[in-house]
Amino acid sequence: MEPKKITTADLQKKKKAGEKIAMLTAYDYSLASFIDQSGIDVVLVGDSLGMVVLGYDSTVPVTMADMLHHCRAVRRGVRTALLVGDMPFMSYNISREEAIRNAGRFIKEAGCEAVKLEGGREVAETVKAVVEAGIPVMAHIGLTPQTVSKLGGFRVQGRDAETARRLLDSALALEEAGAFGVVMECLPDKLAGLITRSLKMPTIGIGAGPECDGQVLVTNDLLGLYEKFQPKFVKQYVRLHPIIRQALTDYIREVREGVFPGPEHGFAMEAKELERLTGRSKRKKK
Repeated sequence: MEPKKITTADLQKKKKAGEKIAMLTAYDYSLASFIDQSGIDVVLVGDSLGMVVLGYDSTVPVTMADMLHHCRAVRRGVRTALLVGDMPFMSYNISREEAIRNAGRFIKEAGCEAVKLEGGREVAETVKAVVEAGIPVMAHIGLTPQTVSKLGGFRVQGRDAETARRLLDSALALEEAGAFGVVMECLPDKLAGLITRSLKMPTIGIGAGPECDGQVLVTNDLLGLYEKFQPKFVKQYVRLHPIIRQALTDYIREVREGVFPGPEHGFAMEAKELERLTGRSKRKKK
């Protein structure tokens, strides 16, 4: 019997029951399958793929085509978790009509069950429009990577009373607009706790402390696959980067030394068939 499919309503129930929500990113079929089979609640196809998969310096260059391509791959590997697609920069900023159109593509073309978009009170009306179109929306406040230059770089947000109040107001406005949950990135622990207690919708923290209703990490960070940049809030549960590098080095050495492939990696041919083949070849030469 397959596990029950997780929905946005299940996340609401988990918050009410005080059960923590676990969320991770995925960008391809293979890793998505592993993550889904582990019992994760939410899989996010994050625009972080721009940095950890496509090699960009930020998430800004990521396009709708990039996101839809990777969402389709992840969809094939996810059967139980709630699948959320990250709306890339400028896919929802120009007009509400375009936001609805692009959000709809995540659902219709890529098989996602919800979308995520960044911003506070300023995007509340966009969130409302997308939700009213029948598409579940996860919000994202605090450090918003798509507009990191406006925020003065990758810095903790909400450390003073004024910006903390704006973040709380934004969270309340996004909930009122119909968001089913909110990612809170790089907030002081106590502020994240206050916002969590002020909302009916679940909060998912990343660098926002233990008082959130759940946590999310970039899977490549968790597995130690992305060595270029490691935020303070990341916990590496394993360091696969040096293990993979050593495996590749060993493979190259064995090929060059003639060690690989060995007899155990080949396919046998019956002696009589080989004899018939070689005999036929000799006759042709004559």
